[in-house]
Amino acid sequence: MSGAVQSRGLVALFKRGWNEIPEVIGSTFMGIIGIGLSMGGLYTYYKKDGDYNKYKLEYTVIRHDDPLANRLQKVTRTV
Repeated sequence: MSGAVQSRGLVALFKRGWNEIPEVIGSTFMGIIGIGLSMGGLYTYYKKDGDYNKYKLEYTVIRHDDPLANRLQKVTRTV
């Protein structure tokens, strides 16, 4: 056994992994960042009503008492 004391924990695991396999650790880190950015983008997309498509290929009939009608009137008035 060597005289060096091995530290334990997540930070030590990251440091040891970065010294031994930097490609895997770096790509894992970039993947985690990509997943976080895509989740943030999806949240913003649905928060701002991204499902609304102003120019559709087919007609859609919406009744006047449908909640979607009020939302569409607000969107088309601001454009």
